Amino acid sequence: MSGPRSHADRLSQALRARERRDFVAAYDGLTALRRTGELDSEGLYALGDAAWWLGLIRETIEICEECHERFVAEGQVDRAAMVALETGFHWMMRGEPEVGSGWLSRARRLLAGQPPSLGQGFLLWMDAQGLMGMGDAAGALAAARQLQQMATDLGEPFLGCAGLALEGLLAIHGGDPARGFELLDEAMLPVLAGRIGPGESGNLYCQMIAICTELGDVARARRWTEATERWCDLSTSAVMFAGICRVHRAQLLRIQGDLDAAERAAAQACTDLADLNVEAVAEAHYEIGESRRLRGDLLGAAEEYDAAAALGRVPQPGAALLLIAQGRTDDAAVAIRGALAEQGAPFPRARLLAAQVTIGCARGDVAAADAAAAELEQLAATYASPGFRAWAQTARGAVLLASGDPEAAVAPLRAAVAAARAMGAIYDEDIARSLLDRAIAPERAIALPGGLTGREWEILGAVAEGLSNREVAARLVISEKTVARHLANIFVKVGVASRTAAAAWAHQQRPVG
Repeated sequence: MSGPRSHADRLSQALRARERRDFVAAYDGLTALRRTGELDSEGLYALGDAAWWLGLIRETIEICEECHERFVAEGQVDRAAMVALETGFHWMMRGEPEVGSGWLSRARRLLAGQPPSLGQGFLLWMDAQGLMGMGDAAGALAAARQLQQMATDLGEPFLGCAGLALEGLLAIHGGDPARGFELLDEAMLPVLAGRIGPGESGNLYCQMIAICTELGDVARARRWTEATERWCDLSTSAVMFAGICRVHRAQLLRIQGDLDAAERAAAQACTDLADLNVEAVAEAHYEIGESRRLRGDLLGAAEEYDAAAALGRVPQPGAALLLIAQGRTDDAAVAIRGALAEQGAPFPRARLLAAQVTIGCARGDVAAADAAAAELEQLAATYASPGFRAWAQTARGAVLLASGDPEAAVAPLRAAVAAARAMGAIYDEDIARSLLDRAIAPERAIALPGGLTGREWEILGAVAEGLSNREVAARLVISEKTVARHLANIFVKVGVASRTAAAAWAHQQRPVG
């Protein structure tokens, strides 16, 4: 009599651990039961789920495949289809779309002709995201509303959240961000109330952060990243979602100017997600490249951009801006034009346009810079994005300066400085402020070699004396981060790639006035 009770007790204990998101205890308990052959199909599925939360993706997939076979043999069609969908998702995240597509096709075949079910809802959700990605807004909207109806009919709240979130994303992409974020906020209410399972909740959290980041809404992205990090902390292990959060945290740290911390966060994400999520790892490599470029480590930046490209992430606009820093202005122009020709989506296009303004002004191609600034201004007006607005204001100011009208550049640049400061986007603020300094005192900016501002010349002079960033910061009573950001700007302006080259250039100059 003690044997069955012992098994039941141990299984119950492991499942309770899973319910309270102690996935370490759940995994250990269920693994022990599996070794004795005492796990039924649902118990085995719970083990695979715990393994996934621990980041053990190979074991997860192996268990999913066994679970699928068991559910098929038991005639549990919807459960078999659900596991097939999850298996396909795992393969796709690992960068194996062909294998993933095969599993989705298997799920679709199993669900054909079956009554409405949770499995069909999940399949519809995945199809709707595919339609949105292909630009079929009408088809995606119809699917989103069908999901909301299925949620009511089946009593499955996640389907309602997923449908509302999709409708919100479609509204934002359609040019109505106010309505879109209203729907997204509503979609998150059951998540925040704990009414949605942890895996589904994590996916919705990630969607929220991603759209805020894409839209350049730094404040909103920061709030949702912090909320997701707190949510991840409720689990003993959440390797996938914590890793994705680290990528977004790296983006925020870079934006606020903490380049060393940004690189550390992105590097940790590369390690944690290496076998789990190829897209997130590619983005993490790109973020490391951005931090290194802004610090002036041009060789290191190039290596990381190459790593991102190898994983399928087009490393733009960073790679084009790197070419500018290397003095290869014509190559930079070709690179950014090519990236813009291939990218029609408005959100990633905004970042490319901002870079095209920088590159055009650096080459003296004011017409190209002006056209890019005009398109960026239109995107800022359409999507009411704080980030897009700040980039557009900086772009317009830069074009006016390059056109020889510093007086007209003052107003947009002052607005850009204020907008960037309000977002906590320190590097963007520094760029706008540097341009504003030139607009307010153009005669001084012109008199200094390389178009450097007075502050930039002070910093470069100190570096030429042999001072470290820390020593420069102490002398000028500014932070080391500010010194590093100014040096990155100096490298771009004078066309060098290292402190030594910058110091040598400074020794050759004789500032006037």
